[in-house]
Amino acid sequence: MVEISPATDADTAAISAILGEIEEHYGGDPAPGDPAQIRAALFGPRPHATVLLARAGGDVLGMASYTYLWPAAGADSSLYLKELFVRATARRRGVARALMDALKGIAAETGCSRVEWTADADNPGALALYEALGVAQLAGKVFYRVSV
Repeated sequence: MVEISPATDADTAAISAILGEIEEHYGGDPAPGDPAQIRAALFGPRPHATVLLARAGGDVLGMASYTYLWPAAGADSSLYLKELFVRATARRRGVARALMDALKGIAAETGCSRVEWTADADNPGALALYEALGVAQLAGKVFYRVSV
């Protein structure tokens, strides 16, 4: 049984390890994330995001990092999923679906009109998951990024 709960400061080490796994998944350095940066970003005086963790029997199986965007449609807000990741040993066990269901529930509870996210075009696993969830790809947006 997968349990979904918000991460706390006590989960910093697990989040750090998962961030290293995410980097490795995308071809980067598998070094764990800096715990001080994680604490500041998630549990400091001005949190940048919220993290949900998926667990089974005390083991962390995956995470979803999200924030809110405004405006969405009109004056509505949306929940923006920045990262959804399931550890390799826990894939194909319903963990990603449980995280997505939890995110939809949080969005509804907080008055958001929608959940939004992007996916890498060269990530067939993620694309297959979203298709299996019945979510259609949207056209008409171009993604940009600039370093500061």
